[in-house]
Amino acid sequence: MAESTALARVGINATALLTPLTGIGQYTLQLARAMGALLPQPPWLFYGGPWEREVRVPPPLPQDGVAARVKRAVPFGFEAARFLQQRRFTAGARAQGLALYHEPNFLAFRFAGPTVVTVHDLSWVRFPEMHPAERVRVMDGAMPKVVKDAAQIVVDSEFVRGEVIAHYGVAPERVTTALLGVPPGFRVHAQEECAAVLAAHGLEFGRYLLAVGTLEPRKNLAAVVAAYARLPEALRRRHPLVVVGMQGWGMDRLPGPMRRMMDAGEVRLLGYLPQEDLPKVYAGARLFAYPSVYEGFGLPPLEAMASGVPVIVSRRASLPEVVGEAGLLVEPADDVELAARMRELIEDAPLHQRLRDAGLQRASGFTWQGCALRTLEVYRKALASG
Repeated sequence: MAESTALARVGINATALLTPLTGIGQYTLQLARAMGALLPQPPWLFYGGPWEREVRVPPPLPQDGVAARVKRAVPFGFEAARFLQQRRFTAGARAQGLALYHEPNFLAFRFAGPTVVTVHDLSWVRFPEMHPAERVRVMDGAMPKVVKDAAQIVVDSEFVRGEVIAHYGVAPERVTTALLGVPPGFRVHAQEECAAVLAAHGLEFGRYLLAVGTLEPRKNLAAVVAAYARLPEALRRRHPLVVVGMQGWGMDRLPGPMRRMMDAGEVRLLGYLPQEDLPKVYAGARLFAYPSVYEGFGLPPLEAMASGVPVIVSRRASLPEVVGEAGLLVEPADDVELAARMRELIEDAPLHQRLRDAGLQRASGFTWQGCALRTLEVYRKALASG
């Protein structure tokens, strides 16, 4: 089969677009859009049942589909839901005559042709205590075979590439890094552009600190709150801490310090924001804090840098690779160090300006076009391998 003919029949699992966007959903969305312009024909996208060439816009609020209800009601519900989706996937892949399948979310379906799998991180391996036991069970059970069977593996960073090669014993030539890009809309916004969105949340431009991420242990938002609590009270009154993200595993009960500062108006949980509002909330922040324990890439700091907001990140995993020298690095468990860096960025105007400019320069090198071109090279390798 000619390469151009095969590249016209690529399938991508797009079920991540059926729920509000988090990191993997954003990856799937931007990759599908970029591939639509690069491939001879837009890729076929699998939505859990139907196959379409159109990229769906993710919903603004969580949806409760059949698969989710099955997983909750049936013992080993993931396997039951997966069995149903596998049947639909196989039928559609045959009907569309797919020549190559790309799984952007770890757990690939069975497919008769070459499969490309994106492995975003190995967090459940490195920090199993920071995941639900069921997730760890599923990933540990499935991923060795997924990695073994994949014709090619895509990763988000050189850090993850090293992790995958070392943990699974994969030949280096089967693992390719394709750095992620800045999603559309994340740029410097003037104060007047942000005014309406910020006013709706009671925020002032340049007068709040921002943290973004699903509220779960791995994101280490408790350390942000602990560091923030160390700031002088007068400073906290002028600069509330704003946390954006959906409730995740292990965060059903808010820590006592967070609850007390929420009552005082110093910590504000905005929850999941519409995609059109999020860039303006980023752009209006004084600084962005992201001391995550483990990230395979870390889109939020990149989004903040592209918005002209200085970042403080953990010096762990992939985050130094993404941020480089354009941000401040801290130990994720050291809330004293994090508090000191927060205060510096609030009070030291020259430092703030220097990191703002450095972040904008750094972020300009990360594009979804570049990610898609690199991924297209991987597709060609997979097709050549048979």
